[in-house]
Amino acid sequence: MNKALEGVTILDFSHLLQGPFATQLLADMGANVIKIERAGAGDMFRSMTFFAKWVGGSESPNFLAWNRNKRSIALNLKSPKVHEILMEMAKKADVVVQNFRPGVLAKLGYGYEDFKAVNPGIIYCSGSGYGEEGPYVDRPGQDMLIQGLAGLIANTGRGDAAPVPAGAGLADQIGAMNMVYGILSALYYREKTGKGQKIEVNLLAGMLAHLGQEYVGVLNLGEDFVRPNSGIGHPGMQAPFGIYETRDGGYVSIAMSPFKTVIETVDAPQLAVYDDLETLFAKRDEVWEKLNAETRKFDKTDLLQRLLAADIWCAGVNDIRTAAEDPQVTHMKMITSYEHPRAGTVRVVAPAVKMSETPATIDRPAPLVGQHGREILAEFGVSAETIAALEQSGDMTVVEA
Repeated sequence: MNKALEGVTILDFSHLLQGPFATQLLADMGANVIKIERAGAGDMFRSMTFFAKWVGGSESPNFLAWNRNKRSIALNLKSPKVHEILMEMAKKADVVVQNFRPGVLAKLGYGYEDFKAVNPGIIYCSGSGYGEEGPYVDRPGQDMLIQGLAGLIANTGRGDAAPVPAGAGLADQIGAMNMVYGILSALYYREKTGKGQKIEVNLLAGMLAHLGQEYVGVLNLGEDFVRPNSGIGHPGMQAPFGIYETRDGGYVSIAMSPFKTVIETVDAPQLAVYDDLETLFAKRDEVWEKLNAETRKFDKTDLLQRLLAADIWCAGVNDIRTAAEDPQVTHMKMITSYEHPRAGTVRVVAPAVKMSETPATIDRPAPLVGQHGREILAEFGVSAETIAALEQSGDMTVVEA
């Protein structure tokens, strides 16, 4: 089956989430992603997990989530022989991806200028927390830190409690999308001109860009967001926008909907006194409390049926397990699985982009550390004797499947 990015070879030096998610998205579309890991230890995400548990007793769910469809080679990047081999490989590569702190790889001889010297058409995508210069350049660029700096955390949660970070790595995942956006744009440009280039993506800039409407609102309207003390879903929105409780312990979200229709649907005509825009914002906590008292008279399923029948924008609030079994998620076949040599059957989220001619597929599980080192080097013309010498010296490690 044809793949959209078939024939594109990526040398992937990235680790943790931002870079690996970006290269996984490209691998799903057929790119030949060669994951270059640290000899012995591999990607740092291999040693991190949720719930203090491991999939299949040994594998990190964090690593398994972002590294399918790749092959791994585990090398000592400080070795001159490894540097020589990787520069030879770079002559046949299209893209290099890395998300180390600024300057780290360049000091080892793997910066943009090093790759450009051997392959002028190379596309070098560098991800960081705060960019490659400036007062924060040496700070750690971690997802929750970025959410806080950019303003997302200050906007989230109830006003009478501490602000709350998002329950997922949004800054990293936005950064990954920006990497893909930049790489695909650069590939298209190179197709027309033959020229490669360097791409710089950073988490703070990406998070700021995705808070665009919040920044435009504050910087142009002379107002600051103040978190509500109730379940209102955004600090800039009026009631009824928010999350409401139901009798059976569930929750329902109600988005932009005419207040008159909402109160008619839950049979609460007494709340009509609030039905003008300014009041719905100024007294939004009070409105939420009164409307929440009405929604608690219904079970979740019954309330959703009533709201949907009235064409009110609403949805159930799912946890991960119930979301995975949601009828629409099931219909879209968004939960799938692959077989891993150690973890066994691994349930994963399927590729989100559907393409009629070149569909994304999962062809490989996340690799073991250095699992494909020998075959990768052989494909690039490295001799069996050199490969054996790298293993003997410890400059390359291979874990058998």
